[in-house]
Amino acid sequence: MENMTEKKSVVYFCPRITPENLVKVYTALGREAKGRVAAKLSTGEAGNPYHLSTDVIKKLIKMTDATIVECNTAYEGRRCNVPDHLQTAAAHGFTAIAEVDIMDGEGDISLPVRGGKHLKENFVGKNWSNYDFTMILSHFKGHPMAGFGGALKNVAIGMASSRGKAWIHTAGQSQTVPVDWANVPPQDDFLESMAEACESVFDKAGENILFINVANNLSVDCDCVAEPEAPEMKDLGILASLDPVALDRACVDMVYNSPDPGKKHLIERMEQQHATHLLDYAEQLGLGSQTYIIEQIEPAAPDAAF
Repeated sequence: MENMTEKKSVVYFCPRITPENLVKVYTALGREAKGRVAAKLSTGEAGNPYHLSTDVIKKLIKMTDATIVECNTAYEGRRCNVPDHLQTAAAHGFTAIAEVDIMDGEGDISLPVRGGKHLKENFVGKNWSNYDFTMILSHFKGHPMAGFGGALKNVAIGMASSRGKAWIHTAGQSQTVPVDWANVPPQDDFLESMAEACESVFDKAGENILFINVANNLSVDCDCVAEPEAPEMKDLGILASLDPVALDRACVDMVYNSPDPGKKHLIERMEQQHATHLLDYAEQLGLGSQTYIIEQIEPAAPDAAF
């Protein structure tokens, strides 16, 4: 991926979350998803209602003829093996709009990490090698461990195989699944390992990747939580960029800049987990820039905050 740390990256923004606006931000990026397209998203843990809406994403998925891709979890639940994972994806409506590929169902592949402090390699679902282009389609929200989940986390943890998830969560110390959550490394080591995992994916993908965040249902918990806290702030909109660091930074900034008093809970979660260290380290690795400009590609709604 091109080093973007010395220029302002463009983040496209639509305040209204609609199928048409999702297509608009995709088109604005100017990078066509072609060939065999993988749409990496979270299908959501069973019982979690806040995952991406299939009504919102269906138009873009069909337009790009994408396969929805996921990998199994490193914790016990309804997505830790292929049959249960596919059943959960079906229950949430994803198999009705596209084929769903659990990429590590038959193992994983190793990607090299350049100069990582914690990781020398990263393990992603084996089937990722079957695709020509990857759309990182993320639900931006809070996260119990990372503070927030956006494009970078969707790449690092989302594309990692189950043992790859364990590898990142333990900063390269263990591949044992399920993870022993009582013995994980310092928080910054985990966040830095996520950035290093991203580096390996971006190196492999080159320019055959793009990033879209849907910032809605802004719970402090992620889609992997079966019983998440209810969102306490209003939806922000759809954002997209070719720079994942700028994209996640823009979403974080929108949370902080929102006049919605409900934002305090999500901000507390992010600060508690030192979440923006992920952005600082990713920028240090040359994965993108935290300096960006917003290009709004639809008029603001009458009650919009931005």
